[in-house]
Amino acid sequence: MFFRFDAQPVCSNRLRQLSQFGAATALALSTMLAHAQSSGLTLEAALQFAQQRSALPKAASASLQASREVAAKADQLPDPMLKFGIDNFPVNGPDQFSLTRDFMTARRVGIEQQWVSSDKRAARTERSQRAVEVEEGNYLNNVAKVREETAVAWINVLFAQRAIGLLKTLEKETSQDLQTGQAALRGAKTAAADVLQAQLTLSQAQDRTRKGEQMLRSARTVLSRWTTVPVESVADSLPPLVSHVPGLPVDELEKYHPMLLTARRAVTLADADTTVASRERRPDWTFEAAYSQRGSQYSNMVSVGVSIPFPTNPSQKQDRDIAEKSALATKARMQYEDALRELQTEIQDQSATLASLKERVLQLQTQLLPAANQQVELAIAAYRAGTGNLAAIFNAKRMALDTQLQILDVEKEAALTWARLEYHVVPHDKASVRGIAQ
Repeated sequence: MFFRFDAQPVCSNRLRQLSQFGAATALALSTMLAHAQSSGLTLEAALQFAQQRSALPKAASASLQASREVAAKADQLPDPMLKFGIDNFPVNGPDQFSLTRDFMTARRVGIEQQWVSSDKRAARTERSQRAVEVEEGNYLNNVAKVREETAVAWINVLFAQRAIGLLKTLEKETSQDLQTGQAALRGAKTAAADVLQAQLTLSQAQDRTRKGEQMLRSARTVLSRWTTVPVESVADSLPPLVSHVPGLPVDELEKYHPMLLTARRAVTLADADTTVASRERRPDWTFEAAYSQRGSQYSNMVSVGVSIPFPTNPSQKQDRDIAEKSALATKARMQYEDALRELQTEIQDQSATLASLKERVLQLQTQLLPAANQQVELAIAAYRAGTGNLAAIFNAKRMALDTQLQILDVEKEAALTWARLEYHVVPHDKASVRGIAQ
């Protein structure tokens, strides 16, 4: 963003506004962080932290600012050249090394200016603006990447937390079952093999819990990499897995999806390059004016001139440049069409995968999980009736946990698919650099 400082009060007001905005942003982030540490970091809070603090968008923003600086000077004429010289300086004879005695000797000062036509400068300005748009697309691409990776990392933490909850529940119940088995063994109501099975099951449950805790720590580390703040836990609340991206038409995808946005802007930049090459086919003229001072007994002189480049073989030079840029524009169009097909295929595939995973979750929850829970109840009832053993209970509980973890894995896969589909686009209200800055 460019700021023009016309007067000192305007500068002061602008700086005051920026300072107030920065302070307000810092305060809001601090408040959000304190709330997140106490109640668990929400997905939206994680996205805001990542967007405000990640280095990727900041680096892309610096590149964008650099391209804007270049664009600001695109329509300027080249700097004029101030020229000094001595003409016809005698080096022998009676007037040797004299600046005033020979009538041809003159001290000269002049100025030279290369003139670039207005249509050339307009083409260069247009090309620079297209280059700025390409850099803006790269910036938005980085913003979308940060949002997507943050959402994926947040989901990994969420499901690692849920898995730890299930594993700790199994560990606690297995420990209680072991105590029950040991008491039953002392009362000769169960076999030693059942107690040994309980000890083995408890050891396995503890190992799975330790493994789950390690996965949770790793997931927290990855999430902290994007939010740039330590994350102890995330809120156990996942948004509905519904994406608006599959319903976007092509013209909307060009605005909000970085892949297509970048491809489209590459086409406009290539077209602008072709226009510049066409304008550059006509050479620039250079104008010169000089004032020559001679001895006091002679008249001073004024000289003017113009230099006109003479293209000797334009079909092998300038026309080749135009053909090159035109071919690159064709390449950009072909790449855009390929990117569009790839994106449409990717969205279609992810949408179908998401729908299938949601169906699987529903089926597992309504069919497999009730059967697994019922098997646990039957094993417990059989043990109480004296027709079963503790090993059957342990096996039933382990199968029930495996079923819950299976459902959790499918839910996690569905959530990750949804995140990659939904968050690899720029939000509608932030589809420009100005919108994101706000």
